[in-house]
Amino acid sequence: MIPKARRRARLRPAPAPPMMRPVEVTAVWSPGTTLGEGPLWSVADGALLWLDIKGRRAFRYRPATGEREAFDLPEEVGAVALRRGGGLVAAARSGFAFCDLERGRLEPIADPERDLDGNRFNDGKCDPLGSFFAGTMDDACERPTGSLYRLAPDLTVERVDTGYVVTNGPAFSPDGRTMAHNDSLARTILAFDRDPADGALSRRRVLRTLAPEEGLPDGMTYDAEGFLWCAHWAGARLSRVAPDGTVERTHPIPARDVTSCAFGGEGLDVLYVTTASDGLFAAEVGVAGLPPAEFAG
Repeated sequence: MIPKARRRARLRPAPAPPMMRPVEVTAVWSPGTTLGEGPLWSVADGALLWLDIKGRRAFRYRPATGEREAFDLPEEVGAVALRRGGGLVAAARSGFAFCDLERGRLEPIADPERDLDGNRFNDGKCDPLGSFFAGTMDDACERPTGSLYRLAPDLTVERVDTGYVVTNGPAFSPDGRTMAHNDSLARTILAFDRDPADGALSRRRVLRTLAPEEGLPDGMTYDAEGFLWCAHWAGARLSRVAPDGTVERTHPIPARDVTSCAFGGEGLDVLYVTTASDGLFAAEVGVAGLPPAEFAG
């Protein structure tokens, strides 16, 4: 026999699964990308930078004026980050480099994988201390030869994790104590503890594993409330993931292969979303982000 209190508890409905909530999504720019990626908001320029990795191009969009610029690049660039002293640092096929968009030039810094011809850098972001974290992948998406690297401000390079087929989406929580990172082909969002004093990573763990129908976790960013926004390759959506790994909500995006996202706009309250071949979108999701950290080297 079940006591009355327990009977009442059992009759309570189970929590509803996160809803696919429609939001206002605006098509911003469709320049015919092959692999659109890497959105990055520049507060100083009031502009969004993003990339076409396979097309070897970069784009700059200023929403206040509608201005659009495209730049040719000498090779595939997976990610760029702002430098505190001006300019950009990049994670490219040939390694870490300083990047001059206007001249279409890369100035090499270091190539930690010169012995892995089938690998390239794919995604990256700076931590609060000004180091640039970027991951590599097997371009054929077959072998677990990818690793996550840290480019320090003194331009030394450290491999901090390895064994990935495709790395994606390093992102740092607002308090600097967590780094999220994706093992994309394993459908897994990982989390690491981060020491805010020296940036050291520890306690690697699974934050969330996606179901097959959700696609693969791709690029990510945190919002100012400490929730993680994840783009879903082959999933046509964004998800907002709580610190405990549960999905608070999902939003449909009108593209199959959603690759990354970054907050931008004057109030950092517009979520810009890149897709592989359907262009750049802007979504009004009701929360704001934080300015991107910059490379201190």
